[in-house]
Amino acid sequence: MLRTLTLSIVGAAALVGIFATSASAGENTPVAGAKAAARTNPFFTASPLPFQAPPFDKIRDDDFKPALDEGIKLQRLEVEKIADNPARASFENTLVALERSGQLLTRVNMVFNGLSSANTDPALQKLQEEMAPKLAALHDTIFLNPKLFKRVEAIYEERSTLKLDPESLRLVEYYHQQFVHAGARLSDADQATLKQLNERDAALSAKFVNQLLAAAKAGALVVSDKAELAGFGPGELDAAAQAAKARGFEGKWLIPLQNTTQQPALSSLTDRATREKLFRASWLRAEHGDANDTRATISELAMLRAEKAKLLGFPSYAAWRLEDQMAKTPATVESFLGKLVPPAIANARREAAEIQALIDQQHGGFTLEPWDWEFYADQVRKAKYDLDEAQLKPYFELNRVLEDGVFYAAHELYGLTFKERHDIPVYNPDVRVFEVFDRDGSPLALFYCDYFKRDNKSGGAWMDNFVGQSKLFGTKPVVYNVANFTKPAPGQPALLSWDDVTTMFHEFGHGLHGMFANQEYPSLSGTNVARDFVEFPSQINEHWALDPKVLAHYAINGATGKPMPQELADKIRKAATFNQGYDLTEILAASELDMQWHTLSAAAPAQAVDPFEAEALKVTGVDLSQVPPRYRSSYFLHIWSNGYAAGYYAYLWAEMLDDDAFAWFGENGGLTRANGDRFRAMILSRGNTEDLAKMYRDFRGRDPKIEPMLETRGLLKK
Repeated sequence: MLRTLTLSIVGAAALVGIFATSASAGENTPVAGAKAAARTNPFFTASPLPFQAPPFDKIRDDDFKPALDEGIKLQRLEVEKIADNPARASFENTLVALERSGQLLTRVNMVFNGLSSANTDPALQKLQEEMAPKLAALHDTIFLNPKLFKRVEAIYEERSTLKLDPESLRLVEYYHQQFVHAGARLSDADQATLKQLNERDAALSAKFVNQLLAAAKAGALVVSDKAELAGFGPGELDAAAQAAKARGFEGKWLIPLQNTTQQPALSSLTDRATREKLFRASWLRAEHGDANDTRATISELAMLRAEKAKLLGFPSYAAWRLEDQMAKTPATVESFLGKLVPPAIANARREAAEIQALIDQQHGGFTLEPWDWEFYADQVRKAKYDLDEAQLKPYFELNRVLEDGVFYAAHELYGLTFKERHDIPVYNPDVRVFEVFDRDGSPLALFYCDYFKRDNKSGGAWMDNFVGQSKLFGTKPVVYNVANFTKPAPGQPALLSWDDVTTMFHEFGHGLHGMFANQEYPSLSGTNVARDFVEFPSQINEHWALDPKVLAHYAINGATGKPMPQELADKIRKAATFNQGYDLTEILAASELDMQWHTLSAAAPAQAVDPFEAEALKVTGVDLSQVPPRYRSSYFLHIWSNGYAAGYYAYLWAEMLDDDAFAWFGENGGLTRANGDRFRAMILSRGNTEDLAKMYRDFRGRDPKIEPMLETRGLLKK
């Protein structure tokens, strides 16, 4: 997942998306001392470190608020000066000036975003909720400024006569679209109402992530009897004991919740009652009627967004939100999802029947429930493909996957090399830093990776920037990947599941999109593209995890030093389409939930969350009782805070792009430098410098087709 759109002109243009949280104190965030006033705030000047990397050894919690406040103040003044400029509006004195504005705010906000997502504490959480409406107000101060919009519109109308280079012309079109999309043509009265709605939306979104983090932490399953964890291996038991000890549950075991509905431990726990308890802890994490219950928050958010859409002249929030995406309209999205629902549901039903048959064969005496699926599906996989997840893990040691897999594929495709840096300060001891060198040996980027789960880290996995690329500012990208893999007990290797491996390749695909950015203007740089395109570079990078050359390079048993047997590698490939009915249905269910929430009209009453959710799944045909949505409404972080509102379908849309594009690689020799260089030149380095549909067509030679996606998932009828 891409956590946010990289900040540029408005510092807070991503607004809600910049707030993703966790809890408890960060190890590299010292408490403010009595001499705080005498210190120089590290954000007030550009970092002296390589690549302007954040000086985490000097940054303290109490540095953020004054830097954010000052950054907002300065950008307001900068924008006012641009709007009040008596000179005739020009590309340089208006749009380039806007690109140059907000440098302090961008610098502090990128770091604040990173820490509040991956290493937060109560002080940062409180500040998030305080700053959200302020940043929303700043966004509106810029994009609802009539004098500024008049200048932007004048440049837009004259664009054909300005003799601009293609990227500069794209910037003109980008700004004009952003202003109009934000409501620049509304009346003064409507703009005043819109500002109130935006501030309230931002405040509620920040509140949601803090509620959710606390709910997930409180929802962890604590086990007192070791027998209830039958099926766990020694490493898993040690990790659960360590997690319990860290929370003050000495002598017990704790299974923390991951952000998805299904939990990884459900595939190995043999005690059905324990599986049910873990599933229900996940399913109900944010629905206990306490301070962490998110349902009132999201019900109000849905209403606010519908009202905002009406004000802007759209029938729904989804219609407004999709205007600048590849899909363009809710009807296009629903048509796309509608093509996937029938084959996904049909396959899921067949898979459920296979699992039920196995349960009956074992005289289970019960009907398949969601907490049974992963456990018995794993047994079906073993029977059909002779493939056991436990067989795979010894071959997937985290560091080897990273350096001999993820980095190796990047070297083979793009000529990149990596050198670990131990002299760059980090925000947590788990974090590692690598300098990335381009094919000619020149420095390209810094890459941070933070892979282990912590209580003060948001769930899931994501990529973002600490520093964005821009020729205008002479900055190179500082990119980070974050995940939530289980941290091993001291002295034990970090062994990954196959899903974890693909997650690493996925997030590094986002990283490559950021590292290869080659733009003049920060607003168009790197990953600043439509949501339904931004997952394309990440998802296509997943394919290289299973490439024979790459897999053979990293899939080494750490205990024996022997490579994965060809027979086992073949089993992984043969099993690639296994359980795809389930996997696709849970994503479709979440996508449909998102669209149903965000196609509500402003005339609709406030919705009771659980009945609305049940009806939404029913009317879209994805209400299989054994296949719950990947995220329930009450813990759907993507859509209530992380910028994917009316956009969760983007993962499937981008999957269509990535499978179709990967078919091109297969048609042209696969993993070669020539193919990688072409993909870099035509996709990864282009940012948002041209129409994205055209960008794809230029690479592929045609519009994308859905058939490669269906074939990859094993859903295409032959």
